[in-house]
Amino acid sequence: MSEYSTGRTQYWYNTETGQVETSTEKSSWTHLLGPYPTREAAEHALENAERRNEAWDAEDEDWRR
Repeated sequence: MSEYSTGRTQYWYNTETGQVETSTEKSSWTHLLGPYPTREAAEHALENAERRNEAWDAEDEDWRR
């Protein structure tokens, strides 16, 4: 669902610049993570991705045993 249909602003984290962007200022998709419902959630995008990757790696390791 797009922000246009919900009336809410969505946020993206730009991995190249380290900045949070909205749809009105959004860069190329090649450097964006999101969308996120809040600016704060987008600000923590890399931390959340790292935690998920660590959890998935642990699950993979458990599966291989």
